[in-house]
Amino acid sequence: MSFRTPLGRVRGLGSAKDGTGHWWMQRLTALALVPITVWFVISVIGMAGASYAEFSAWLANPLVAGLFLILIAATFYHAVLGLQVVVEDYLHKEGVKIATLLVIKAAAVLLGLTAALSVLRLLFA
Repeated sequence: MSFRTPLGRVRGLGSAKDGTGHWWMQRLTALALVPITVWFVISVIGMAGASYAEFSAWLANPLVAGLFLILIAATFYHAVLGLQVVVEDYLHKEGVKIATLLVIKAAAVLLGLTAALSVLRLLFA
């Protein structure tokens, strides 16, 4: 039996004070990804059948490379935000939750940097 009030039992278990910022960033990245993804899909369709040299020349355009880098950054950031919500909602053991979040963030950084460096290598080749 506890003599604590309901407020006393939940004090300290409330909001971490960053849910709104997380929610907004997820919506903004989703909104930014719409036109960039449309551009990317149209560009890839237009490059169908192109040789490696033609693709490299296309990606060597600074505007194309910049848009591609924005696409990479926004995609991986949006994915991390979404996966973080899923992990926090469905994994209840704190150690497993933290380990999973670290793996997700490390994978996103590793894959994002690999993709960005690939674009930069083609841009400056």
